[in-house]
Amino acid sequence: MEDMELDLTGRLMADMDPRLLEFLQSKVNSFVKWDLVNFFYDSPHTTDTAENIARYAGRGVETIRTELVELARDGVLEESRLGGMTVYSLASDPGVREMLERFVKASDDRQFRVKAIYHIIRGMR
Repeated sequence: MEDMELDLTGRLMADMDPRLLEFLQSKVNSFVKWDLVNFFYDSPHTTDTAENIARYAGRGVETIRTELVELARDGVLEESRLGGMTVYSLASDPGVREMLERFVKASDDRQFRVKAIYHIIRGMR
């Protein structure tokens, strides 16, 4: 019976735009990344260090740094050197920015958030 319930839950949670689901599972696959995506969406012209972004996000710098590096590796952010500092900014690629906007706007919907949370937690296993 429990397997049948999990299958039903999985099917219900998979009922999401496939492109948004892929973006969630491959790029925004943690709650910290979700916070960072929202931060950069709200401040698209920001270029800053991990330390300052951590301060704005209210998170530890090492956690933020790890997630920023991954988002840069995945093309959501750009990592560059400014003087002796590593700084991060939103990727300039229009496709990435469009997907980011779709994701953030979809996140305004409670049903989408529930499904997104389900997929993030499931991916943490």
